[in-house]
Amino acid sequence: MENRNIRTIGVLTSGGDAPGMNAAIRAVVRVGNYYRLKVMGIRRGYNGLINGEMSEMGPRSVSETLQKGGTILQTARCLEFKTEEGVKKAIEISRVFGLDGLVVIGGDGSFKGARELCKHGLPTIALPGTIDNDIGCSEYTVGYDTCLNTVKDAVDKIRDTAQSHERCSIIEVMGRAAGYIAIQAAIACGAEVVLVPEHKWSFDEDVLRPILESKARGKKHSIVIVAEGIGGVIEMAKEIEEKTGIESRATILGHVQRGGSPTVRDRVIASEMGGKAVELLLEGKQNRIVCMRDHIITDVDIEEGLAMTKTLPQALVDLAKKLSI
Repeated sequence: MENRNIRTIGVLTSGGDAPGMNAAIRAVVRVGNYYRLKVMGIRRGYNGLINGEMSEMGPRSVSETLQKGGTILQTARCLEFKTEEGVKKAIEISRVFGLDGLVVIGGDGSFKGARELCKHGLPTIALPGTIDNDIGCSEYTVGYDTCLNTVKDAVDKIRDTAQSHERCSIIEVMGRAAGYIAIQAAIACGAEVVLVPEHKWSFDEDVLRPILESKARGKKHSIVIVAEGIGGVIEMAKEIEEKTGIESRATILGHVQRGGSPTVRDRVIASEMGGKAVELLLEGKQNRIVCMRDHIITDVDIEEGLAMTKTLPQALVDLAKKLSI
């Protein structure tokens, strides 16, 4: 597997943070060191790459990070990197530090940045780290399972209060353009209603009717889960109360969903993906996305991966409706 052209690699996290990113960083560092590579940790994503904010990392520098949420390398927006001049500056800095390859942990936007670096001569491997689980080429993204468990814990607590006060609770979860968190949380938490960006919905038919039908069957409270891309949960709560007489409250879970100690699933998959990224570089591969397909960690070309879309399974939507009676 040894590739004499690869002696020093960098690793950075970009975009929104996700639990398990630290496990991926740890895997890149330790697997890289196993193969006698020098590994440079780049702080604040592409912004740090442009400004040369990097330092060498060894096995001990990633000790006690596996259980931590967020990213020890931090992440930041970088408008400069979206320009041709910014990318060229990043390439120049990578040469100053002797980088022969780079591992980028993030989502679609981060992958597009990785693609640009490859075009300008820096071998780069991308790894999906995003709680939304919305990367088309991968069945799973690092952080998704931890996020779902955080949502589950929050909704279970909110249900206790909703039940005590015979309320309807409307809960907004993350997912600006994707309803994966919302639909799986709805099934896991027994929600009466779930609204996702991928499906058209009617307030009367898809919100009021299920709530009123549940009440007629003897249910004393209701849970409505709404993806962030739908929004308007505060107004929705007011309208439900006005039209049904059922006391209603809205809760926006917000960034609490991004944090927390990663689950076993996220720690293991992040470690597998991080190790795979290093080995791809050593095999002389570049412009690839590490992904999970048919439950196996593999890789696809970045262009191919970015062109793929992921469809919310209709079977999950139907199941959530069937289980809500």
